[in-house]
Amino acid sequence: MNGKRIVVLGLAAGAAILAAFLAKNLVAKKEVKTVMKAAEKTVQVLVASRDIPMGNQVTEKGMKWQIWPKKASSAKYIIKSRDPEAMTKYAKAMARSGLISGEPVLRKKLILPEQGGFMAAILPKGMRAVSFKISTDTGAGGFILPNDRVDVLLTRKLTPTNGNSETLHVTETVLTNVRILAIDQTFRENEKGEQVVIGKTATVELRPEQAEVLELADSMGALSLTLRSIAENSGKLGDDGPKAAKNFSKGGSSRGVAVIRYGSSTIIRGGQ
Repeated sequence: MNGKRIVVLGLAAGAAILAAFLAKNLVAKKEVKTVMKAAEKTVQVLVASRDIPMGNQVTEKGMKWQIWPKKASSAKYIIKSRDPEAMTKYAKAMARSGLISGEPVLRKKLILPEQGGFMAAILPKGMRAVSFKISTDTGAGGFILPNDRVDVLLTRKLTPTNGNSETLHVTETVLTNVRILAIDQTFRENEKGEQVVIGKTATVELRPEQAEVLELADSMGALSLTLRSIAENSGKLGDDGPKAAKNFSKGGSSRGVAVIRYGSSTIIRGGQ
């Protein structure tokens, strides 16, 4: 190999090394751009904080505000920015259908006390709501409130069957331990905490056969209510639920009442 070739090869190698060095510096100085993703917009949605079965009261503990992607929210959702007092407002509502923990609370799934259908929502399974007229005199002076327990009394005229023209009045217990659902349209104490509700109609909770007894008794005479002590009731159904008196357990006292006066017995039958 002659000297010229060696010089040419040396220059070529040097040029290659220089090109590589320059290329490396250009790559190192290349500007690095960082693209920041825009933050996703969110809203606070009212959701169930626990499972709420159908017919149960929602309560504030049964709800919570939860962060929700705005683009995934619906116009049917209850959003805090639009209804900040919703948790307090719907705490008194009943669940029209069951809610699952974490599920958005929809207005159509709730029944407020002032809405139709609320009475059906608060009735336990197998029970019926029955209304009848009362007055201040027959309603414990207006001191009977929703959720109180009462006994129902019947006062009626009795006509002797032995030809005696004398008419007697008898009062007897028809039903015991009956829960008051409402007085007129009041389902609970008012917001002012007043302890007296004067109404003309009482709505009570009874089993179907007991509802028949009450309707029959209402047609036989005047009904009145006696307030029971809260200490007598545990608030459970079954043994602590409403009971019909023996004379009315089969739909009425059709046999009459035996009245003994001056040593003789007289059968008296009910009638107005």
